[in-house]
Amino acid sequence: MKYISRTMEKKLISMIDNYQVIMITGPRQVGKSTLLNFIARKMDKKINRVTLDDLILRNQAQEDPELFLRTHETPLIIDEFQRAPKLLSYIKMIVDNDNEKITFGEKAKVETLYFLTGSQIFETMESISESLAGRVGILDLYGLSEREIEKKESKLFIPNIDDLKKRERTEYKSTIDLYKKIYKGSYPELYTTNKDIEQYYSDYFRTFIEKDIRKSLNIKNENKFIKFVSSLAARTGQEFIATTIASEVEIDDKTANSWLSILKSTGIIYLLQPYMNNSVGRAIKREKIYFTDTGLACYLAGYVDPVTLEKSAYSGAIFETYVVNEIIKSFTNHGKDARKHLYYYRDNNQKEIDLLINYNNIIYPIEIKKSASPRKDAIKNFDVVNNFETKKGNGIVLCMTKDIIAYDDDNYMVPIEYI
Repeated sequence: MKYISRTMEKKLISMIDNYQVIMITGPRQVGKSTLLNFIARKMDKKINRVTLDDLILRNQAQEDPELFLRTHETPLIIDEFQRAPKLLSYIKMIVDNDNEKITFGEKAKVETLYFLTGSQIFETMESISESLAGRVGILDLYGLSEREIEKKESKLFIPNIDDLKKRERTEYKSTIDLYKKIYKGSYPELYTTNKDIEQYYSDYFRTFIEKDIRKSLNIKNENKFIKFVSSLAARTGQEFIATTIASEVEIDDKTANSWLSILKSTGIIYLLQPYMNNSVGRAIKREKIYFTDTGLACYLAGYVDPVTLEKSAYSGAIFETYVVNEIIKSFTNHGKDARKHLYYYRDNNQKEIDLLINYNNIIYPIEIKKSASPRKDAIKNFDVVNNFETKKGNGIVLCMTKDIIAYDDDNYMVPIEYI
């Protein structure tokens, strides 16, 4: 399989030998290990690798973590690290000992000792942050972005209109070409092989159930869990209301919230937070659900071809999911925590803004429309941002228009190819 260059390469290289531990998280099969292997070759750096998907290695790491770490020479990639969380305390001891050598001049500088990758985070993520604060660099990797697929330069997506006008755009796509892309999704293997899309997602979801759900999480009613995931896929781009989906799947609210947490922790979904501060007391506090891969969402929602998808009632929600995902990747691929910058807004007066980007203390309101010429009422709620305690930037409507077009001095239609 041919390697597709990733935007994250530059950020990752800048972190090597500045952190003793680097962790890359993200869903299965998005290319975490492939990225690390490529960087090792590019830097001509010998990096050893083990995967805890291997049952024998996993048992060794769980039963005698100290011996496991002594057995494998650093620098070391440990794939699926979360399968042996006891390793963490021993890695901390090794890092502390390394720091002591640097402090007393026995070692010249910091070196990266461990590269940890994981498709499940759970409590391990919090443990790493607490135990190795200042010594671990954390990156989130998702599927391929459109710019990675097209080999186009990628910059952080900030909707400042002057910067957008200077930005290189991706290739213009007709509506059906875009929905072919949405239906295909973003997993690298689909762009480096000729695998059948439906079969790929069938196999992917089966692997997810086998490795991340059945063996690790001991879900008692697997059929209901599958129905729950499919029901969520049909609701991508909507607020999560536990009572509604629990009633549909015939589970209780507590179980629905627990299963949602599993999907979030395994990178299958992204939860977009509502924007909250002292000036928005009437704002809705529920999170919005976005599947992190549109192809998987389409498969789970039962769509088997892009033509039917584009003509369906689902087309607007999956279009929004595609756009939001591209923006999330723009942030995570540059080492930014998207959760600190991306929000949505809805209040009790039914005023809603699809997306807010808060960057450098400026908030940019964004609407997302599957239209080539959305009407001006698309920006009707942007004035809500005037009530926030942060400076308001220009507003944009991301849509299918061919060129940037002004509604007025502060608001613009912007083609999705500028993301």
